Amino acid sequence: QVTAASGHTVVLVDQSDEILKKSAKGIEESLKRVAKKKFADKPEAGAEFVEKTLKNLTTSTDAAAVVHNTDLVIEAIVENMQVKNELFKKLDKVAPERTIFASNTSSLQITQMANATTRQDRFGGLHFFNPVPMMKLVEVIKTPMTSQSTFESLMDFSKAVGKSPVSCKDTPGFIVNRLLVPYMMEAVRLFERGDASKEDIDVAMKLGAGYPMGPFELLDYVGLDTSKYIIDGWHSLEPNNPLFAPSPLLNKLVEEKKLGKKTGEGFYKY
Repeated sequence: QVTAASGHTVVLVDQSDEILKKSAKGIEESLKRVAKKKFADKPEAGAEFVEKTLKNLTTSTDAAAVVHNTDLVIEAIVENMQVKNELFKKLDKVAPERTIFASNTSSLQITQMANATTRQDRFGGLHFFNPVPMMKLVEVIKTPMTSQSTFESLMDFSKAVGKSPVSCKDTPGFIVNRLLVPYMMEAVRLFERGDASKEDIDVAMKLGAGYPMGPFELLDYVGLDTSKYIIDGWHSLEPNNPLFAPSPLLNKLVEEKKLGKKTGEGFYKY
């Protein structure tokens, strides 16, 4: 949506036409909301903006077929290294030499993905934040093999789609999640020890630190399974780092399929 709205030609690829239809509808609705805000007193201009953006966007279920004339591939599939690497290997064989590959992963190592391809110098991370149309930040990740021109292209692209890029090395969680995930885990530990209630911890961080959501609200919003997956991955990389220690309570909730907002219950009931 954001890339198409900034005048780029985009092909959105997913596993089925059904998913793509749903995505296209979601994008159109989101664009209408943006247009309403952006062109409040000019509804015709708003309608034109929506129409123009949708013209830049096509869909496909065949990634290999559309990658032939692509300058940039942004992968945003399931957070699973093996699945990501299989996709990158496949696309690496058919993509032109100039094509830059980027992953939108929030927690996995970009270097490992780059090593699954023959274009390590044309590979980086572009970590967008949710919800992407609203959030201005993109973390641009440079691995030890990413060339300077690839890095500059990724920075330029981020600016061209209206974002504010920050740069980071390929370190677990990059900048935001490296600070945010341990903070959320510390909140859970504080609650597990019985030092404060989850409600009071949430109020304290909202009113005392000016955060829009407390850590437990944020965990429920992100998904407890996602948070557990990230911390488990980091724990396996650095088993002696106390910040990455797993939480028995978080593990228990995930086991009970209480994953947060998306399942109707996590730390809170919805």
